[in-house]
Amino acid sequence: MSLSDYLTPKQLKVLHTYLHDDFDMLVLTGAIRSGKTFIDNLLFLFELQRVAQMAKANHDKHPQYILAGASSDSINKNVIISCENQFGINFKLDRHCHYKLFGVDITPVSTKTLGGLAGARGFTSYGAYVNEVTLGVEPVFQEIQQRCSIDGARVIADTNPSNPEHWFKKDYLDNKKKKARMIQFHFTIDDNTRLSKRYIEGIKARTPTGMYYDRAIKGLWVTGEGAVYKDFDERKMVIPDKDVPTSFHKYIAGVDWGYQHFGSIVVFGVDDADRWYLVEEYTEQYKEIGYWTKIAHQLQKKYGRDMPFYCDTARPEHIDHFKHNEINAKYGWKSVVSGISIVASLMKQGRFFVAQNAPMKFLEEIYNYRWDDKAEDAVVKENDDCMDACRYAIATYIHDEEQHSYYPTNSRKNISSGLKRFGL
Repeated sequence: MSLSDYLTPKQLKVLHTYLHDDFDMLVLTGAIRSGKTFIDNLLFLFELQRVAQMAKANHDKHPQYILAGASSDSINKNVIISCENQFGINFKLDRHCHYKLFGVDITPVSTKTLGGLAGARGFTSYGAYVNEVTLGVEPVFQEIQQRCSIDGARVIADTNPSNPEHWFKKDYLDNKKKKARMIQFHFTIDDNTRLSKRYIEGIKARTPTGMYYDRAIKGLWVTGEGAVYKDFDERKMVIPDKDVPTSFHKYIAGVDWGYQHFGSIVVFGVDDADRWYLVEEYTEQYKEIGYWTKIAHQLQKKYGRDMPFYCDTARPEHIDHFKHNEINAKYGWKSVVSGISIVASLMKQGRFFVAQNAPMKFLEEIYNYRWDDKAEDAVVKENDDCMDACRYAIATYIHDEEQHSYYPTNSRKNISSGLKRFGL
């Protein structure tokens, strides 16, 4: 068997370019689940072997290589664990929290904040692999490039698209200078020919129209304009209380803290068909934590003491207060755009409903909840209190469930045998 039995035509094209073309930076951008990270993880292993050979020629006994990602957790999940599962590769971790493979010292660098500069400075690198570039800040990415100063050093990077005004697109992808020696590949979800037809059809049908579809499916760098939840239809989604199920498979609550801004607690019921119903909402201004604790206790009596309350993490002392009062408070998932995408997807699929007598501020907010055209991937911080509470409840629960159910589908044994010819 050859690698063509395991790689898609687009991935094979990337591999051919890697093996035969001259470049200083190779960037893969595009849709979700399109196969970018898989092929880049493979190129990462090839790069480590190439670096080991370069170091031997340079009589360098301790060659260093940068492995960068938004956080240490994302580096571990997206690259290290994936390589181990997919290719049967075992990385050794030393006392400095550096990985070792093929005699190369792999230095992790976090790119999400300027704190990552400390991890990138003070040494010379034979190259770098930067996962999910757009989740990082530009000074750290620039520092990584500058560290890769050994003759023959190369940078490999991948990312899903973001706002077209993002620094990575404007400063790097749009740079057409030949001396930049940068090669780019654009992926759509259809480039992943190893995905089932059913999955592709389903994800296309479930992905909200507009920005979400263009980025996730087509892999385009587009902006979000206007209303956040374009697929919300009051005529179909706000239903009489008599049509709301009398019992649910589970209940989920979301909490957005506030004082001058409105605070909000919402409760969703989820039925056996995984349809979400907003059954209660409390949105108030100038209320202390004692008030919200009282509301939470009332909701516990009604929906069960084990009902999770996914909370805004901006006020950890309030979360602690809930916990001390025997409320099942949990930290909410704070990824705004990804969270909005999950909620919007439920609306598009016809799995989002609102009990007619439940809303207090929901209907007012949802029609005034808008993208900020002056900031990248951000919403206007107005009319967002109930919206945030809804997002914490729905997106955190669904995100956590997806994380728990994830398991690599690639055959480690088969792929490993396909890589033996390359000495991996």
